Amino acid sequence: MEQGPSRLFDEFAKLMTDAAGMAQGVRREAETAMKHQAERFFSDMDFVKREEFDVVREMAQKARAENEALSVRIADLEAKLAVLTAGHIVAAPPVE
Repeated sequence: MEQGPSRLFDEFAKLMTDAAGMAQGVRREAETAMKHQAERFFSDMDFVKREEFDVVREMAQKARAENEALSVRIADLEAKLAVLTAGHIVAAPPVE
């Protein structure tokens, strides 16, 4: 009679091991399905890739630096013009 309960426990342990293995398989399949759904969702959205964002950011930084340099140059030219005209306003010729 000692083998009866021991065998029952062995069978129960085997059943639990199989159930745990099956649960892990189901979990992996659910994760894979969710991952594919998320990838499809994000690919349907109009998101920008990181590389594209970095390129545009670099272009904006370069444009900002050029804008600042041009602002300094304009201020310098305006100061020189003021000195040359002794503070008098000089009308620019009409642009055609």
